Amino acid sequence: MLTPAAYGLAIVLDLLVLFIGARFLLQPVSAAAGYGVPSQPSAYLTIKGVRDLSYGVLGLVLLAFAGAHAAAWFMLVAALNPLGDTLIVLRNGGTNAIAFGIHFATAVVILISAALLFAS
Repeated sequence: MLTPAAYGLAIVLDLLVLFIGARFLLQPVSAAAGYGVPSQPSAYLTIKGVRDLSYGVLGLVLLAFAGAHAAAWFMLVAALNPLGDTLIVLRNGGTNAIAFGIHFATAVVILISAALLFAS
């Protein structure tokens, strides 16, 4: 019963990360503003785009070929990224609303996804 929900949430999260990565590659300035720390186009924004694209692809590959348990471990580790993003936004003048409402909330949802995948 949990398996469809676990896989569904994990797929949605992986696709969302792919979208965010693509946005950082294609629209770096607006993506940085949405991240919570406005910036000019730079290699760092491209790096973030590539990082997010890679994580999204890896998550989908693990779901497709390694199963729920491996994907759960990946999600557990991947939650470190939005937790780190929360601190980055707070340390660089971003708002609490973005830091906690976007980044920290994302980490919580990823951890929920990991728990559901472990339970599957």
